[in-house]
Amino acid sequence: MSGGLSFFLVLLSLLSSAKPDGSQDKCQITQQITARVGCVIDHSSRVGKEQKVAMEMAIQDLSKSICARVDLHLKDSQGNSARATAAAISLLSSKQVVAIIGTLTMQEAALLSEIENSFPIISLTSTATSPPSESLQWPISIQIANNVAFHMQCVAALVGHFQWRKVTAVYEHNNEFSSHLGIITLLSDSLRLVSSDIEHYQAFPLLPSVSNPEALVEEELKKLRSKSNRVFIVMQFSLQSAVIFFEKAKQLGMMDKGYVWIVTDEIANLLDSVETSVKYNMQGVIGIKTHFAETSFKQFKTRFRRIYGLRYPEEEENSSPSIFALRAYDAIWATGRAIKILQQGNVTSKELSQKILSTAFQGQSGMIEFKNGMLSQPPTFQIINVIGRSYREMAFWSPRYGFSENLMKHTDMNAFAEVLGPIYWPGGLQTTPKGWTPVDVDRPLKIGVPAMGAFTQFVNVRYDPDTNETDISGFSIDVFEAAVKHLPYQLPYEFVPLNGSYDEMVELVSNKSLDAAVGDIEVIADRYHYVEFTQPYISSGLEMVVTVKPDKLKETEMLVWPFTREMWFLLFVTHLSVCLVACLMEIVHGRSLEDIGAFWFWVDCLLFAPREQFKNPWARLLLAPWLLAIVVVTATFTASLSSMMTVSRVQPSVLDIETLKMTNATVGCNGNSFIVRYLINVLEFRPENIKSIASISDYPEAFERKDITAAFFVSPHAKVFLAKYCNARFTKTGSVYKPSGFGFVFQKGSPLAIDISEAMLEATESGQVEKLEKQMLSSYNCSSPINSNNGSIGPEPFSGLFLIAGLACALAFLVTIVRLVREHWRNFLPGNVLVEVELQPNPVN
Repeated sequence: MSGGLSFFLVLLSLLSSAKPDGSQDKCQITQQITARVGCVIDHSSRVGKEQKVAMEMAIQDLSKSICARVDLHLKDSQGNSARATAAAISLLSSKQVVAIIGTLTMQEAALLSEIENSFPIISLTSTATSPPSESLQWPISIQIANNVAFHMQCVAALVGHFQWRKVTAVYEHNNEFSSHLGIITLLSDSLRLVSSDIEHYQAFPLLPSVSNPEALVEEELKKLRSKSNRVFIVMQFSLQSAVIFFEKAKQLGMMDKGYVWIVTDEIANLLDSVETSVKYNMQGVIGIKTHFAETSFKQFKTRFRRIYGLRYPEEEENSSPSIFALRAYDAIWATGRAIKILQQGNVTSKELSQKILSTAFQGQSGMIEFKNGMLSQPPTFQIINVIGRSYREMAFWSPRYGFSENLMKHTDMNAFAEVLGPIYWPGGLQTTPKGWTPVDVDRPLKIGVPAMGAFTQFVNVRYDPDTNETDISGFSIDVFEAAVKHLPYQLPYEFVPLNGSYDEMVELVSNKSLDAAVGDIEVIADRYHYVEFTQPYISSGLEMVVTVKPDKLKETEMLVWPFTREMWFLLFVTHLSVCLVACLMEIVHGRSLEDIGAFWFWVDCLLFAPREQFKNPWARLLLAPWLLAIVVVTATFTASLSSMMTVSRVQPSVLDIETLKMTNATVGCNGNSFIVRYLINVLEFRPENIKSIASISDYPEAFERKDITAAFFVSPHAKVFLAKYCNARFTKTGSVYKPSGFGFVFQKGSPLAIDISEAMLEATESGQVEKLEKQMLSSYNCSSPINSNNGSIGPEPFSGLFLIAGLACALAFLVTIVRLVREHWRNFLPGNVLVEVELQPNPVN
């Protein structure tokens, strides 16, 4: 089709689309207000073509509706920043335009401020950005777009929902973000709010300006493929570049299982206008596109498709308008409405700027109202999933409500999975990808292990000179290997023995010289700042071990050990009370102290064989419960004394750390561990009083030579030490200071830390870790543990017997006292005296 015929058909289409009500006749040429407006777009790009058609439609509608005429002067930027700037300057100088509409970036617009600082530039970029606050030379920028921060928040919400800890950001380089990398900063800030971060980012040049874009994309994608991260955020990409990008990603196997691709507005909004072959290269991609109301969109779409198909017949099948066409249409309308309000023949740039910024109307793309030079109404994004020849609309997201199934029904993040439904991931994967691959393709993990640990039971590094091989074993190694077996994937790794301290090994992980570290590494707060720890695989605590000494003083008093002082006192008082009351009852019954034999009576009660028969039945009743109590107490005394005579009785040589500090004693510990810092900074020991001990076998010698008075171990090490030297007179004493435990170390933010923690919990719940710990401790076969607890028995177990005997004694005493009072009271009555006198016989003269 010739160019003249094509132009004729387009003109005919525009004329035929006019309303048949004759509204175009209402405006006379002399009544129309005219303004010259420049336009800089890329005529060769899909977005540029849509914008051009939409603006021509808007100019026609303006002329018919409000008698405002916009004289549009088009310039082609050819997708080049320098050409765009030059074209805008040319329009300002030669055409005397009052405003420029186009895809000018903030940096490109800044150059125009040298000519006219109050000149309005209506930007049609996909996202809006605020100019740096320190600059005072930015022109009046009117951005018909939403703040780019909203786009990054939506991306972060998706990443946070699927709990991907790391992402790779990919964007096409342009002037807008060349100096400050603003889009990366915004994305990073949003990701931190969902506990995620950018692991890598890659800037691609403008591919249309590269001589061999396919080779460049392939080379850069291979670099990204060699990284462990598999979550890619593609943003600020032109459609032409995105087609090349995903074609090469498909060829390199980066659209297979395990990969995640998220594309933003620039690509997602144009999926309706690409060939089916392009969508086949993007299967499983998640897109974020700006949603707009479709109240009048159908009519607009019909007109647009007809005109676009005539203008670009080779793209007729994919001629649906995108959000970029709608915003271009609204940009012309905003300019025309401002011109109409001014009602002047000649419109100045400053006046036009003020009117555009204060305008407010319902456009094709939504509400057109500005705040701080950009659209004030927060956007609503639609989440889509590319499947087959098209895509599935899954959910909506807005800054206020988050994810929702539709615009009228909102939901929370917990129900988001139900809103989304099943997602088609790249490669047809049915479950959510974990977002990373364990290691690089050709390199196993380098895992550091301590080669000079004091306790080789946890990590033992042995070198065999005959075979030139290094054997690494121990409890920590066994636990790590058990956890790896529970991983749902293969994890190739190799151990690297290190001769430095534990802090040095952790630092090597932090600076990425090592991928991880395995061993008896304590989880402490200051290490958490620069590395990631797994779940502790064994609990820990700082304990003090000292020598023990026999309690020679107590050996001479062994007969009193079975009972406490309180028990002996209670026995004596109760026995004395019962015997006294029993004697008193016998005296009341008419017996004398000589008849009773008071001293032997007390002893007979203990031997259960009173020498004299009780005549008072109340005395027999009183003695019965007490004799029963004596039987029980005697049996308990015999059993406890027998046990004590067969067990070694010792006590710690030092009771607590305060004694150590007051006596300025020297203590020993593993010099390569955190214990040295802990003793100095927390427990306030003097550095000169801390002696470094290199091996577990050196501790007994140091105690014997009096080099140290006490040794400090973490709890797992203390268990091993006491198990190995259980007959060497050592014991734990003092308080237990509680760090977290032993864990494995990974680089900060490494997803492996989470997977290994989960696998380690599975190994623990299955009993494997406990079994490995028992195997480590059982190899020493310790059968004679030292007992430093005296185990004396108090009165609590016999409280019932003492209560019964005490009540019986009190009751008997009370009854006896009452009888004595009554007898004495009778003796003093007058009647009794007279009777006695009268009964006396008369004396014989």
